[in-house]
Amino acid sequence: MERNIEKTYDPQGIEEKLYQNWMEKKYFHAEVDRSKKPFTIVMPPPNITGKLHMGHALDNALQDILIRYKRMQGYNALWIPGTDHAAISTEVKVTNQLKEEGIDKKELGREGFLKRTWEWKEEYGGTITSQLKKIGSSCDWDRERFTMDEGCSKAVEEVFIKLYEEGYIYQGARIINWCPVCKTTISDAEVEHEEKAGHFWHIKYPIAGSDEFVVVATTRPETMLGDTALAVNPKDERYQNIIGKNVILPLINKEIPVIADEYVDMEFGTGVVKITPAHDPNDFEVGKRHNLAQINVLTDDATINENGGKYEGMDRYEARKLMVSELKEQGLLAKIEDHSHNVGTHDRCKTIVEPLIKQQWFVKMEELAKPAIEALKTGDLTFVPERFDKTYLNWLENIRDWCISRQIWWGHRIPAYYCDSCHEVIVSKEMPDVCPKCGAIHFTQDEDTLDTWFSSALWPFSTLGWPENTEELDYFYPTDVLVTGYDIIFFWVIRMVFSGYAHTGKSPFHTVFIHGLVRDSLGRKMSKSLGNGIDPLEIIDKYGADALRFTLVTGNAPGNDMRFHLERVEASRNFANKVWNASRFIMMNMDSTKVEAVDLSTLTGADKWILSKVNKLAAEITTNMERFELGIAVQKLYDFIWEEFCDWYIEMVKPRLYNEEDETKKAALWTLRTVLIQSLKLLHPYMPFITEEIFTTIQEEEESIMISTWPEYKEEWNFETEEDEVEIMKTAVRGIRNVRAEMNVAPSKKAKVFVVTQSEKLRAIFEKGKVFFAFLGYASEVVVQQDKEGISEDAVSTVIPDAVIYMPFAELVDIEKEIERLQKEKERLEKELSRVNGMLHNEKFVSKAPEQKINEEKEKLIKYTQMMEQVELRLEQLKR
Repeated sequence: MERNIEKTYDPQGIEEKLYQNWMEKKYFHAEVDRSKKPFTIVMPPPNITGKLHMGHALDNALQDILIRYKRMQGYNALWIPGTDHAAISTEVKVTNQLKEEGIDKKELGREGFLKRTWEWKEEYGGTITSQLKKIGSSCDWDRERFTMDEGCSKAVEEVFIKLYEEGYIYQGARIINWCPVCKTTISDAEVEHEEKAGHFWHIKYPIAGSDEFVVVATTRPETMLGDTALAVNPKDERYQNIIGKNVILPLINKEIPVIADEYVDMEFGTGVVKITPAHDPNDFEVGKRHNLAQINVLTDDATINENGGKYEGMDRYEARKLMVSELKEQGLLAKIEDHSHNVGTHDRCKTIVEPLIKQQWFVKMEELAKPAIEALKTGDLTFVPERFDKTYLNWLENIRDWCISRQIWWGHRIPAYYCDSCHEVIVSKEMPDVCPKCGAIHFTQDEDTLDTWFSSALWPFSTLGWPENTEELDYFYPTDVLVTGYDIIFFWVIRMVFSGYAHTGKSPFHTVFIHGLVRDSLGRKMSKSLGNGIDPLEIIDKYGADALRFTLVTGNAPGNDMRFHLERVEASRNFANKVWNASRFIMMNMDSTKVEAVDLSTLTGADKWILSKVNKLAAEITTNMERFELGIAVQKLYDFIWEEFCDWYIEMVKPRLYNEEDETKKAALWTLRTVLIQSLKLLHPYMPFITEEIFTTIQEEEESIMISTWPEYKEEWNFETEEDEVEIMKTAVRGIRNVRAEMNVAPSKKAKVFVVTQSEKLRAIFEKGKVFFAFLGYASEVVVQQDKEGISEDAVSTVIPDAVIYMPFAELVDIEKEIERLQKEKERLEKELSRVNGMLHNEKFVSKAPEQKINEEKEKLIKYTQMMEQVELRLEQLKR
């Protein structure tokens, strides 16, 4: 059967076709099979509002590499895909869509709005999953999940009620992040901290009953309306005399105490801080320690409320301007300093968020965090790289209670009901019939929904059927590896780990494989505002998914950011072409005949060398993959395929392939095909499409490379001696090529090559490898001998350990022609030197010409002088 591939590699022509075939054959699907060991990954669910970006492409390429590798190793590999309902982001999108139609969401009401949102989800929510297929993601799409599907919603409800009944979920007034535009609490994950230019306002607070005052520096003067104390460090000698006294709160003219608390940094600002418990998380904790009042001065849209006196109704920044102006008038503004500081903004609408106190639903975290801390210490959970252990532990050991309620409609509604008569709170799956406290029968469900992270915290087990004790949960859980970026360790990873222990008694995964961000070529984070984002789909359309994947993994080290250069994508595409052309060359030489197994003893030294190389490569790459060193593994693959296999071995065997009489041709073809297949298998997790197309064409023993066996080290393929022998000859070939390059000898010019060595072992090596050594060394004949007898005096040489390689000069160069060429070059250089010297000795030119032009001519003088010296030396040698 004739086996061949198209002349040129066209990814567009094969990628979609192959992906459809994989889907139809159910290669991605995994069922419970107790005879196999499971290997499970859950996909970090992308938002339904999202479109594929480089971060997604990297994250999913890494997961796909791991799952394809494990599948080939014989594991029952399951990669569960899914999407997140992205509560705030989706609500904003649908609200804006309604606005364009002139509809206010409040007019639709909750049910009408949710109906529209589900319609939006059905129309646009699958965009990112179809895009993930374009990069070759081999997920089990039959098991695709959504954080608001029936099963996940059931899990969310179960967890809320369980944690509430156990006393971990409570309602309380604490500091939260508030978005004045979206009018909802938001999680820390949704707050982006940006460095912004601002000011430090130094404000004088008069000490009650005296003419003295203390100065406080603040970046948010408007919050002083809610100040309930000033604080100093108890060890600060400057302020010992005012601890326990009162100061007058400027503009409000009420007395507030001066307290001592170790929270105050003596080195920062003036060493005196204003305490506003309702508008700062640290102040909130100080306030609790000292029983201070909590005075919220802002409404939900960030205007000043009734607690702000005459500033009531003003926007927060308008109030700031007026207050600063009035402080100045009253002589209470000591100074204003320029100050850059981190400002939290909502990642969706870019509004500056306000920390403020609100009645919300919270999860008590201290006890729940303990098993998650212990997991790392016992080794039940490991981070790759290990340095992220500190980040994880630092967050857990300083964890605060988690605010889980959101003031939006899209999401899991809180299963809490309030008695309309006595306001008793009842948490249950259904609306109660009777109030257990007063016997009333009318209830109102809590209006809030749950934080999106509440449902995604359950993702590793809710996707496998929990809270039901399903066979899938028993077999595939705990999962094996979580692949994610370092930017969401706290928000998601930690919540999954403590949720796993709280609800299943186990860590949801044993390894967290952390990758960095994909940055632009200048090292900047890709963003809409900078306009430096690169669309992965455009890269795929132009270069193919394999080239994109290969680029994202090459040079990638766990936890490190990477820079994305288009030149690197082109290099990856060139590598794909190299693999394609080498494969095509091999197939063309197979002559439509079936390449049969050969006795290893019939292989030549060159065959054994490359077989031994690919054998060791399989062991090394397996070790790298197990350590998650995917970038190191792929670099080794690249070097082996491009250099050792294509540039060396294929060139070595060409004389045997072109000689029908050569008895070793069969061995050469078997080796070519075998090493190519091994290389394709090792490359498959990284470049799934091109490897599948070549693999299914060149052999028919295995139906798809996806379900073929992963290469393992074989002792019978270990040929240390032949490896050493071929490496010696490669060194000699490099030496020959270097000498010829220095002498500008074209590859087409053949010359006799003498290998001179006292070593019997070396002589035997070169005699055995004469055929390919002659071909690679551009030799008309190879003579291996013990001494210099018969070698002309003018022969040029190159030295390798224990041997010297000679080439007769006259065979390399036509002396008469070379002298003639060099004479012409000398005449040309003489003219150039005369011109340059003339200009540099011309006072008129030197005084009037720009400095850059003079420097250019000086550089030319140096260059032409050096060239002239080389030409004259070469002429002298030739004439001798």
